[in-house]
Amino acid sequence: MRLALLLLASALLITAEERINSDINQKLRKEEAASSQVMKTLHMLTDRYGPRLTGSPNHEAAARWARDRMTEWGLKNAHLEPWDFGHPGWLNERATGFVTAPVKDNLVFEVLSWTPSTKGAAKSLAILLEPPKTPTQEELAGWLAANKDKVSGRIVMVGKPAVIPVNFTAVAKRMDDEALQRRLSGQGGPGGPNRTPPAKPEPGKLTAAQVNSQLDEWLAANGALVRVNDAAMAHGMVRAFNNRSYDLTKVVPTVVLRNEDYGRIARLLDDGEKVELEFDITNQVYPEGKTTYNVVAEIPGTDKAEEVVMLGGHLDSWHSATGATDNGIGSSMMMEAARLIQTLGIRPRRTIRIALWSAEEQGLLGSQAYVKEHFGTFEEPKAEFGKLVAYFNIDSGTGRVRMANVFGPQEAADVLKSALDPFADLGVAGASASKSRRTGGTDSTSFNAAGLAGIGLGQDPIEYFGTTWHTNLDTYERIVPEDAMNASVVIAGAVWHLANRDEMLPRFSKEQMPEPVTPSRD
Repeated sequence: MRLALLLLASALLITAEERINSDINQKLRKEEAASSQVMKTLHMLTDRYGPRLTGSPNHEAAARWARDRMTEWGLKNAHLEPWDFGHPGWLNERATGFVTAPVKDNLVFEVLSWTPSTKGAAKSLAILLEPPKTPTQEELAGWLAANKDKVSGRIVMVGKPAVIPVNFTAVAKRMDDEALQRRLSGQGGPGGPNRTPPAKPEPGKLTAAQVNSQLDEWLAANGALVRVNDAAMAHGMVRAFNNRSYDLTKVVPTVVLRNEDYGRIARLLDDGEKVELEFDITNQVYPEGKTTYNVVAEIPGTDKAEEVVMLGGHLDSWHSATGATDNGIGSSMMMEAARLIQTLGIRPRRTIRIALWSAEEQGLLGSQAYVKEHFGTFEEPKAEFGKLVAYFNIDSGTGRVRMANVFGPQEAADVLKSALDPFADLGVAGASASKSRRTGGTDSTSFNAAGLAGIGLGQDPIEYFGTTWHTNLDTYERIVPEDAMNASVVIAGAVWHLANRDEMLPRFSKEQMPEPVTPSRD
C-alpha cells in the first residue's frame, strides 16, 4: 500500500511533463469493466484451437480466427504474414499407454513432437538403459556398440528416474515490493524464466544434445519400438518439447512419461520383474506447415501515421496442453488492448500495430523473421527501422502487469514509467532500462537484438514457472480473469500514450548503442 501511494504521488509530479490523458485512461477502464472480451478470446484460442504448435492445422486455424476477430472489431489491414519455418507441421491425434504386466495400469505421458507414430499398438518388455554422461565420442561409441543387441523390438527407457524432493517452500503468487524493486533496479528482467546457461563441456566431451541425437539415431537403426523419457517433474507434470532434428526418420516414437510412472517402472525393473508396456500413438505430418504465419492488424494513425507503436505476443504453444498461460492469455490481452483502443472512436496520431507471432517456442523465429523483413538492424537498417517507436510484449502467464523493461536509455524508461504511473492502483510499479541485445526468453528480445525498443512486461508469477510453463497443466482454468482484464487496460493506456506524445521514445545514439551479440551454438 505504501508503495502504491508513493507511486501515485510521483505520478502527479510527472503528469504535467508527459501530459498524460487521464480521460482516455478512464474510458479504457470503463470499457473493460463493462464489456471485456479477454476471457472469451482466451476460450477460443485454447478450448477451440489449442494446442497451437507451429506448423499445425490448430495454429493456422487460431491465426485465421484472430485475424477475422480483429477485423470484426474494426482493426484494419488484418492479415496473415507468411514466413518460411522450414519444417513440416506436426500433430498428435491420439496416444494411449499402459503397463500390461506384472500389473495393469494406465500411464500418464505426452508425445515428443516431430516424432513418428507407432505401427499400431507397440507392446513389449521394457528395458532401462543409462547412457554415459558427457562422454567422449569414443566412449559413447563403445557404449552404443555394447548395448545395440538389447534394444531391438523393445520399449527403451533412457536414464535413471529423477528424484524430485518434496517441496517445503511456499510458492509465491504475487511479487512483493522487495522483489519488484530488485527487478526495477535491473536484477532480473521480465520475459521468461531466469534459466542458467548450460555449462560448456570439457574439451573433447560431447554435449547432452549431441549424445541425445546419437541415441535417437541408434535406437532407430537398431529396431527399438518406443523411446521413453522421464518428465523429471513433481505432481504428474510433464513437459514435452520436440525432436530437435525435426526429421521423423531419425527417431523412434518417443514419449515423456510422468516421473511417478517412470520411477515405479524403474523400481520394478530393479527388483528383477519383467515389466511389459504398450503404447499406441498416431501422429500426423503436414508438409504445408513449412510455411507458417504471423498475424498482423492495425489501427491507422493520423498526422504521424508513418510512425508505429507495436504490441504483441506469441500465438503458438507447445502441445502438452492448450497453451493458456503460455501464451494464449498474452495474445488475448494484446488483442483486448487493441480492442479497447479501437472502441475509443478516436484515431491515434501514430499507427498502432498488433502482431501475434508463430514459432516463438522454437527460438523466437516468427518475430525474428518479421524484424529482419521489416526493420533490419541498427547496423543495416531498412526503411521502417527509424519509424518504430517501440514494441510491447507480454509472455509470463496470468499475473498482473507489475513493471516494464525497455531496451534504450534511461530517458526511455522515464517516459514509459510516466505512462504506467496512472495504473499504480492496479499494481504497476514503474519501468527500467536495458542495454542487452542478447536474444532469449521472449519476443521483445528479437527487437532488442536489432537495436529497437523492445518492451518486456513483467508480471506476478502466480503458478507460471513452477506449474504451468510448458506443462500438461497449461489450461484455461489456470487464468485469473481480473488480472487479465487489468493488464489489458494497463497495456492499452501505455500504448496509447506512446502513440500520441509529440516525440518518439528516446533511443540510444550511435555512440551509446551496445554492440550486437552473436548467438551461441551448442
